[in-house]
Amino acid sequence: MEIIIPQKDKPESITSAKTEVLAHLESKVKEWIAAHIEKRKLWFSSDFLPADEKMSDDKLQVAGRLKERSKSLGDAVRVALALNLITEEGLPHFHRLISHYLGNESFWAKWTNMWTAEEDRHGNIIRDYVRDSRIFNFCNVERLQFNYIQAGFNPQWHNDPYRVFVYTTLQERATQISHKNTGREAGDDEPLLNGILNSVAADEARHYTFYRNVFKEILELDPEYALMSASAIMPAIEMPGGSVENFKEMADIIRRKNIYGPWDYKNIVEEVIKFWNIEILTGLNDLAAKAQEAILAIPERLKKIAEYIERRSVSKTFSFDFIYSRLLSYEK
Repeated sequence: MEIIIPQKDKPESITSAKTEVLAHLESKVKEWIAAHIEKRKLWFSSDFLPADEKMSDDKLQVAGRLKERSKSLGDAVRVALALNLITEEGLPHFHRLISHYLGNESFWAKWTNMWTAEEDRHGNIIRDYVRDSRIFNFCNVERLQFNYIQAGFNPQWHNDPYRVFVYTTLQERATQISHKNTGREAGDDEPLLNGILNSVAADEARHYTFYRNVFKEILELDPEYALMSASAIMPAIEMPGGSVENFKEMADIIRRKNIYGPWDYKNIVEEVIKFWNIEILTGLNDLAAKAQEAILAIPERLKKIAEYIERRSVSKTFSFDFIYSRLLSYEK
């Protein structure tokens, strides 16, 4: 199948051509889906948090000891869990966006629906954990989550399906890091939570692999428009939880605890630039060459931002109603 990329900058013809490129990937996507299914370990919340009417003594002990054991969790971990829960339960936003850009009837729908089913368990298990462990003023967390869903999430992708794969690649890797490091902070004092979050992170790692593979193929088929799409997303991805009340303060605590922050995003960008071979792409038109140059400059810019944030970081005290307004104080 010959793919014809239009040279005229008509938005409708460009979008149509990009859709044609994505259709050309059908056979590869089927292979990647099969490989994904073969590698995944399908788990459910009840595997970690038994909740049956009739349970064995071992399962009753797991449930019975959870509240006592979870008292060891520091407030910074609780803040990270709250933000991760709220954003994971923002799944309706992402299913809507991906379905809109990739279609409900094409072969992409199989991946979109499977991805949604796998992601749905993440919000479920974190919600079950924090509810069973009683570590929050839970009504306040529910209010934050309700308001976040109600506010909507509409990133500026300008009907560009390529941007979907750039964004999801970066976001899945960021989410993987955040969950894994939150589990690390929970540590040996709460091995159940550590195990839960490592399982979630492993899912995110497989999703990251899928999305970055797709965009690598897009770059090979249509490097000019792919680079321009990437250059629009990579400098600073629009965080899904940005509309959450006190998001900046919650993100600041997560940064201070080395769970996730600007240095992590810089590393992610460098990682995908290398995997996508962006530096060595040749034969580009002027616009694509400028996009390539802009992308290659992003890590240095992100480095300066991370250094600036560290320099400007000052002693600060935080308080959130979902942890009963306890004070969290940091020197820097």
